[in-house]
Amino acid sequence: MLSDSLTSILRKLPAKSVHAHCDGPCGVYDPASARVAAEAVLSMTKKLIALSPAGNDQASMSAYNNTFSRFVAIKEEESQKTKKELLILWTDYFKPEHLSTYPDLHDTFWKAAKLCSACKVSIDQSKAEELITAVEKIHSMFWSSKGRDDKWVTAS
Repeated sequence: MLSDSLTSILRKLPAKSVHAHCDGPCGVYDPASARVAAEAVLSMTKKLIALSPAGNDQASMSAYNNTFSRFVAIKEEESQKTKKELLILWTDYFKPEHLSTYPDLHDTFWKAAKLCSACKVSIDQSKAEELITAVEKIHSMFWSSKGRDDKWVTAS
C-alpha cells in the first residue's frame, strides 16, 4: 500500500515549478485578528488598573488574587496573539516592493512587536494604547497596499 502510494508520487516527478508572492493564498491575511487581540490587551490593562481588593480578609484577598492572575494571564496571552498576528503580516504578507510605498514598514512592525512585549511585562495603559495606535497604522498600511480604504473599527 505504501509502496503503491510512493510509486504514484514518483511518477509525477519532477513537479512543475509554481510561484506565489505570499506563503498563503491571497485573501487569508487580515489585520483584524491583531486588532481584536490588541483591544483585549487594552481592556485587561484597564481592568487591572481598576482592580482592588474588597477587603483585607482572607476571602477578599483570595478573590482579588484570583481575578488579578486571570486578568494578567489573559493580557499576556492576547499580547502574544497580537505579536504573532503582526509578525505573520510582516514576514508573510508584506514584501520588499512594499518598502517604496511604506518606507517605515519595518520600523512600524518592529516597534509594534516591542509594544506587545512591553504590554506583557507591565500594567501600563499608555503602552496598551500605543499598541492600539500601532495596530491601526498597520491596518491602514495593509488595506492601502490592497488599494482599499477599509475603515478602522473597534469593539469598544
